[in-house]
Amino acid sequence: MIKQNIYKILYIISLLLFFVFIIMLCIDYANYNPFETSAPFYAFVIVRLVEFVVPSILLLLIGKIIKKKYSIRTHE
Repeated sequence: MIKQNIYKILYIISLLLFFVFIIMLCIDYANYNPFETSAPFYAFVIVRLVEFVVPSILLLLIGKIIKKKYSIRTHE
């Protein structure tokens, strides 16, 4: 039972990572001061993309694969 629903957990974690990305990006934007920081703001965006969105996409794809795997097994 839990193995068949693991994809739902992966979807939830993926969604949470995406929301954390948005929150952290807003915090970065609020704290960003171009006069004190030598890096442009898009550098912060790229770092947050690698930290949160890439793992979110990977978990989403793994969840889809697991869902497909268990849906094929239940139809046989």
